[in-house]
Amino acid sequence: MVHTPIDPDSNAGILIQRLGYAGLIPFVGLAFLMWIVTPEAHPFVSIALSAYAATISAFLGGIHWGIGLRHNAPQRKLHMVWGVVPSLVAWIAVIMPAYAGLPVLGVLLIACYLVDRKTWPEAGLRDWMTLRFRLTVVSTLSCLLGAAAT
Repeated sequence: MVHTPIDPDSNAGILIQRLGYAGLIPFVGLAFLMWIVTPEAHPFVSIALSAYAATISAFLGGIHWGIGLRHNAPQRKLHMVWGVVPSLVAWIAVIMPAYAGLPVLGVLLIACYLVDRKTWPEAGLRDWMTLRFRLTVVSTLSCLLGAAAT
């Protein structure tokens, strides 16, 4: 079975881009709320931001399992091993206090991007790296700004 990557300019590609950018709304919104909520609400907002960043990190790892499970996947072992790393690191970061866990999650999002930058082109996903970069910058900044509000 031949896997043809989705063209970013196709209808499906445009939908993927819109969904990616929409996924930034919780990052930006929760990071903003970290600065303005009452002290009573602060723990809820910080765990919401941490949990969302952890969920996205696990999703980014899961993409590697999808790539690795393809019959003709390049670097299959790397994809399968890396695919579990974000979930494990994110799990540890979520149980940390927000001032420590959110920076860990920010660094993890950068690490996910760097691994993707190395592996996605060989998997036929080079056209998606600009979107990945933009999403990584905003999500990482959101985690770091959220941590600064603690």
